[in-house]
Amino acid sequence: MKKAVLFDLDDTLLWDERSVEEAFQTTCEYAAAKTGVDPVKLEAAVRHAARTIYEAFEAFPFTKMIGINPFEGLWANFLEGEQEEFRKLQSFVPDYRKQSWTNGLAALGIDDKQLGAELGEMFPAERRKRPYIYDETITVLEKLKGQYKLLLLTNGSPDLQREKLAGVPEIVPYFDHIIISGEFGKGKPAAEIFHHALEKLNLSAEQCVMVGDKLTTDILGANTVGMTSVWINRRHMTLDGDIKPTFEITDLEQLFPIIES
Repeated sequence: MKKAVLFDLDDTLLWDERSVEEAFQTTCEYAAAKTGVDPVKLEAAVRHAARTIYEAFEAFPFTKMIGINPFEGLWANFLEGEQEEFRKLQSFVPDYRKQSWTNGLAALGIDDKQLGAELGEMFPAERRKRPYIYDETITVLEKLKGQYKLLLLTNGSPDLQREKLAGVPEIVPYFDHIIISGEFGKGKPAAEIFHHALEKLNLSAEQCVMVGDKLTTDILGANTVGMTSVWINRRHMTLDGDIKPTFEITDLEQLFPIIES
């Protein structure tokens, strides 16, 4: 029987994907009403523009190591974090938001920097309105609390991850420890952040289970330190490649037979 469960946050407990998709949809539909542009094509163009700008940014290797994706940059402020790269991000993102939307519009033949700037501010506001969690999140945490130690292990910027948690304040009290990669200095799948989590729990890897949605971070990291890994695969993706979870589930309720065995 296991003694602790480690959870990822985004798209494991929080439905971040839905939040981002709806923010894009609302913002692109607003642009469509003003310009006649196809909102679906605009979203694709903005996502492409954002990735292109983000990956050319000097602090991109740091964001990749910490686990901050381009679309978090479209609404994060990066006000916290001790590393110098967070100050660079803080200076970078206002123009990044504006330029991503302006370039997305331009890719569809619309030259309107003013609208690009407006959309660049609208998207963060729309994302902040949507702090979704999965239907089973609280039920599962309630069942686990008191029976197991619970640790939240999330990649991202300290202020952004705390803002996400503030949007669903009922989650935080369930956890004995919360570790954010931007505070620790390295993100999943680095073995160091998993060892740090084990030190906090005062347990061995064999006594713990890691639950997450990303094979390349949550599952790979857990496997690296010898921890049981549980891949939450809500979208029924095909498992291929070299990274193999110990278990695969499609709903958090399916976790109980695994940790009780």
